[in-house]
Amino acid sequence: MNSNAITRTVSKARPKSVQQVKRPFPYKKLIPYLYLLPVMISIGFWIYRPLIETFQLSFYEWNMLPTSPKEFMGLDNFEKLVTLPEMSRALLNTLFYTVGVMPFSLLLPLLIAISTDNIGQRTRNAYRSLIFVPMIMAPVAVSAVWNWIMNPMGGILNKTLQAVFHIQEPIRFFSDERWAIWSITFITGWKLLSFSTLIFSAAMTGINKDYIEAARIDRANRWQIIWHVLLPLLSPTIMFMAMLSTLFAAEWSFSYVNVLTQGGPLNSTTNIYYLLWTYGFKTFSVGWSSAAAVCVFIGSGLISLGFMKLSKKLSFYDN
Repeated sequence: MNSNAITRTVSKARPKSVQQVKRPFPYKKLIPYLYLLPVMISIGFWIYRPLIETFQLSFYEWNMLPTSPKEFMGLDNFEKLVTLPEMSRALLNTLFYTVGVMPFSLLLPLLIAISTDNIGQRTRNAYRSLIFVPMIMAPVAVSAVWNWIMNPMGGILNKTLQAVFHIQEPIRFFSDERWAIWSITFITGWKLLSFSTLIFSAAMTGINKDYIEAARIDRANRWQIIWHVLLPLLSPTIMFMAMLSTLFAAEWSFSYVNVLTQGGPLNSTTNIYYLLWTYGFKTFSVGWSSAAAVCVFIGSGLISLGFMKLSKKLSFYDN
């Protein structure tokens, strides 16, 4: 008997459990990924594809006409962007908006959330619904309402100031460079106030009340409970809202700048987002607009990374 015959004989005598059995392909493991596939395709098409194209266009000069050729500029777009006189003003205004909305996104919402934590459930739901109304209003509609309120010719705010403080001339909130940026910051903060208050109220609901009861047993007063119990437990939410306000304050103010002041007077209200939009859709300087967008993207990424590291050090988690 040759070796091949011996091998076949041993293979037939081997029990089925020892024989190698081909396992079917685990199709069931692919089902979750199939559910995620439409979402991933949408994210890739609507977010990452424009992002890659923006990085590409930042190195070219193009006026958005399909028949116009793209001229490679290298880093010239970034160099010109830095030397533009309006860029420094836009960056300063962006910083102003970021700092200016902090009381509306952190201090006031935190105070309102802590003060209204002990109200009844029905009253709390009604209060949250009412306070969230400004957030769901369209920015253009909000701009129209505030333009009517702050109108120097018969606006209700100017009439009230003239009646109470006896001012001689009405205040031109949107056409006076001394008042315009303050007005845009106030409107942005007013709209952000409702969103931040709802976030802090939800965070207050999730706090374990046993800590507060333990502090009261130890004869802690209201201020001590807030400072030593509530604020540490709310620190992750505070850091989260601080990061959102830093990253998106200028973006949230863009709609009001575009509708109410168009960046004026004398560029006193323009910010980096309005400048980016101006280059892209007014002057059709797509290279400058893309370069500004890349700078904003990189800067936002660095700020987010810094806040994440800072949050790990300062935030207290109730585990």
